[in-house]
Amino acid sequence: MDDTRLFWIAANQYGDSFPPVNEALTDPDGLLAVGGQLTVDRLLEAYKSGIFPWYSNNQPILWWSPNPRTVLYPGQIHISRSLKKTINRKDYTITYDQAFEQVIKACSMPRSDDNGTWLMPEMIDAYIKLHHHNYAHSVECWQDDNLVGGLYGIAIGRVFFGESMFSRISDASKICLVKLSAYLQEWNYDLIDCQVQSDHLLRMGAVQITREKFMSDLEHSCSMAPSRQSWNVS
Repeated sequence: MDDTRLFWIAANQYGDSFPPVNEALTDPDGLLAVGGQLTVDRLLEAYKSGIFPWYSNNQPILWWSPNPRTVLYPGQIHISRSLKKTINRKDYTITYDQAFEQVIKACSMPRSDDNGTWLMPEMIDAYIKLHHHNYAHSVECWQDDNLVGGLYGIAIGRVFFGESMFSRISDASKICLVKLSAYLQEWNYDLIDCQVQSDHLLRMGAVQITREKFMSDLEHSCSMAPSRQSWNVS
C-alpha cells in the first residue's frame, strides 16, 4: 500500500476536514485517511461526506470511500420466495430502537467464517453515543423474547447508512432489512448505503453506483429534513 497520498488526521485535532473523496486510493480501494477520533461530529462529517470508518485491532482509525458504492433503494428490495415464506410465518416480532446496545454488541461477535471483528470497543462506544443523539438506529428481530437478529446504521436527512447486521437463526437479519426498507420507503427515504458489495445484498436488490453519483445523491438527500424523528414504531 502506498500511503504517501493518505491524509493523516492528528488525534488531538478536531477541526480538520476530510480531503475530497476522489483522492482515495484505488489499492486498497477507497482508503482515504488515517487517524483522528470517533467523535459524534467527526462521524457525522464523515457520513455526510461519503466516508466511513473501518479498521481492525492494532490499527489506527482508517477512513474509506470506495468506488463503486453499493446501495439499496428502499422500494426496490428483492424478496426471494423462501424469504417471503419465512416472513409470512410471522413467528417473530420486529422492533426499532429497543435494544441498540444489544444489537451492536451482537454484530461485533466474530462470525463463523472470520477470526476477528472490525467493531472495536471504541467504535461500539462511539455508535452508542450517536444513538443517544438520535442518529444511530437499530432494528431487532425477536423470537420468544430472545434477540435472534438485527441491524444498525446511521440516519442523516433521508439516507440510512447501513453498518452491520447479525443473525442467530436463518434469515433473521434479512427480515429486519425487508421490514426496515418498507418503513424507509414510507418515510420517504431515498437511499440505503450498503458501503461495499456482498453477495446476499446483491441478491436482495442492492446495486453498485459510481462514487460520483453516490456523492451527488448524498448532497441532495442528506440536506433534506428527516420525515421521521422517532424510530420507536410498533
